[in-house]
Amino acid sequence: MNLKENILEGISSIKSNVLRTVLTGLIIAIGITSLVGMLTAVDGIKAEIDKSLANLGANSFNINTKFNRGNRNGVKAKSFEPVQFDEAIRFKNDYDYPSTTTIYTRASGIAEIKYNDKKTNPNVTITGGDENYFAIKGIQIDEGRNFSSLEIQFGNYVCILGTEVVKSLFDENEDPLNKKVKFYGNTYRVIGVLEEKGGFGGETEEDRNVIIPLLNAKRLDRRGNMRYNITTMIANPENIEYAMGEATGFMRKIRNDRIGQEDSFEVERSDAVTEELDTITNGLRIGGFVIGAVTLLGAAIGLMNIMMVTVTERTREIGIRKALGATPQRILQQFLIEAIVICQMGGIAGAILGIIVGNVLANVLGGAFIIPWVWITMGLIICVIVGVISGYIPAKRAAAMDPIESLRFE
Repeated sequence: MNLKENILEGISSIKSNVLRTVLTGLIIAIGITSLVGMLTAVDGIKAEIDKSLANLGANSFNINTKFNRGNRNGVKAKSFEPVQFDEAIRFKNDYDYPSTTTIYTRASGIAEIKYNDKKTNPNVTITGGDENYFAIKGIQIDEGRNFSSLEIQFGNYVCILGTEVVKSLFDENEDPLNKKVKFYGNTYRVIGVLEEKGGFGGETEEDRNVIIPLLNAKRLDRRGNMRYNITTMIANPENIEYAMGEATGFMRKIRNDRIGQEDSFEVERSDAVTEELDTITNGLRIGGFVIGAVTLLGAAIGLMNIMMVTVTERTREIGIRKALGATPQRILQQFLIEAIVICQMGGIAGAILGIIVGNVLANVLGGAFIIPWVWITMGLIICVIVGVISGYIPAKRAAAMDPIESLRFE
């Protein structure tokens, strides 16, 4: 009996027990669905978040207020003053490394925007930005225009609305451009509408954002505790560390940080958020892989049990094959092939179900649709391994049977 005949015989045996094969393959399919599905969902969500954070590139860095870290060993941590408006402006105007800089601030996160008799929920973010804000942050203006240099210089009462704000205030076919909206007692003229971001969870804060000129936002700071953020973009990402070093030295001079004292501000690469995201998603992948592996372990035990029953039921058949000259190696090979084929059938079905389940879950959470070829390939390889491990002990038992005793079996 050659290898080809052995394979055909194994497949024939599987066909003769369709129900058992389907149920056994279903056990494997559930395990692979769990594995591929969870990993697909994680990758789909990550792909959408990566898309949303695509503007946080490797060629830019941020200068932010340094937050207090709380008490350490009973010693109160040093308090740092927020980055002030004048300090941010001085950095933007005088930082001499070839770059483009934007200054922005979050003026409010609970604003209520009004237009005639309509108003939004009190969850709108008011952001103050300059002429470079949109380009550096990768935010597109879908309708209208950016702030002009005069509007930035004098802090005019103009604004650019996010899509969620537009949907709340205007009718479906109504043009929001040049309309007047009100918030915090001031009237603003709409000069633009942002491109819809969407993303994780169905929307992003950018869609609930109203952007106004930076100087205008400063006028809303009646308590003087507004924090100003600086983002600087350079042309060559390879020089980012040098540019950050130059920025740190210059900002220390602006903030009057003494020699030997720690920085009173934070300088970090913009892609640090993406690196943290990778760490989180890697943890989720490991968790998904462990859950899928545990499910597959149960499937492997179930398959081994089925194969043991199959060997017992086919004892006489094994005796006849050995009497006709089949070697123990061929018997072992036949039962291993049956186990692997059953696993592959379940694996293919599980991979398809995993793609569907994973993408449905990712879509519900605002993720992107993907086909995870890496996880599909890994799942099918795992199926072969599971088939060999689960089928080896029953196959070894079948190969070791005495042909005379097997022929006597009833």
